[in-house]
Amino acid sequence: MIDHIALQVSDLKKSLHFYDKALTPLGYKRLMEVPKENGQGILVFGWGDSLQTDFWISEGVRNLPRLHIAFRADNHDQVDEFYKAALAAGGKDNGMPGLRLEYHENYYGAFILDPDGHNIEAVCHTFK
Repeated sequence: MIDHIALQVSDLKKSLHFYDKALTPLGYKRLMEVPKENGQGILVFGWGDSLQTDFWISEGVRNLPRLHIAFRADNHDQVDEFYKAALAAGGKDNGMPGLRLEYHENYYGAFILDPDGHNIEAVCHTFK
């Protein structure tokens, strides 16, 4: 079981805006900001639900190769809302919301490229 994931981004301001907006429909919000004085000398921000911060970004050089990160959605509406919010926040379409029968019969996902080109997905595994 994965506890958290972290990546570096090339434009912190763009990425903060993108993730603040894109993750809201999934119940995520920015919960933490770790100042430069944290010992690493970089700003670090974390998002999560009300229980745990499990997604982190920091200023730096974009991770290569680019990553694919999938966030679990509770229903198809959340996937749709994620897609709309992520596009409005500057993301680029990488797969409209819909069933992905090649994965399994109830796989409903949407894919967006974040400001650094990472493939960010929202996915629901249950029938609407």
